[in-house]
Amino acid sequence: MTQISLDPLDLAALLCSRVCHDVISPVGAIANGLEMLEDEKDPEMRAMALDLVKKSSAKASAQLQFCRLAFGAAGSAGADIDSGDAQNVASGLLVDDRTKIEWNVPRAYMPKNKVKLLLNMCLIASKAIPRGGLITVNVSGVGNETSARIEASGPNLRLAHGVAQMLSGEPEGPVDAHSIQPYYAALVAKAAGMQVSARTETDKVVLEAIPLANEIASTGDVPPEGSMALAS
Repeated sequence: MTQISLDPLDLAALLCSRVCHDVISPVGAIANGLEMLEDEKDPEMRAMALDLVKKSSAKASAQLQFCRLAFGAAGSAGADIDSGDAQNVASGLLVDDRTKIEWNVPRAYMPKNKVKLLLNMCLIASKAIPRGGLITVNVSGVGNETSARIEASGPNLRLAHGVAQMLSGEPEGPVDAHSIQPYYAALVAKAAGMQVSARTETDKVVLEAIPLANEIASTGDVPPEGSMALAS
């Protein structure tokens, strides 16, 4: 067993930094677009500014909705979440002209932490295909036997350095703003009674989450202490 320990305040701070980092770009674009609308008189330029505001607003909204389910405490403790809601927020954030999602998940209510894990796995998969591609999401089994497999394929395929090690509980360095998300995904997996892993194959990145042997899946919130033991 490899112990990964992070102070609860550091965990909260790093997660907040991650969310702010993702949201600040579209919010900044909204501000730029509004400045253009205030100063610009040319109708064509005003139309471009308005389009920038609309697109950036939609992007910021998608980011926040995704983060609410993937990182936040959506619903009460122990609540189940509709897998259709997970599909909607994943598609809203990750699908664009270059990236598509094939969502092979039965429509059902799933334990909160399993939904959070699934979304975090999708986010890691999306980062592996920076130039776009296909993300395939598969979930099988029910209850404590639920497992998930996500594949990402596309040009310039690359699993970020240290992600696989962080997920498996064998980190190569300290947890920072770059590694907080896979660290958190591993925390959520543990809380859900699952083990998550990532690897690169010839033409795809594969992430898998399987039930931990002899453990009962937890449907409550991630424990407030930012530490756990992971099977290595």
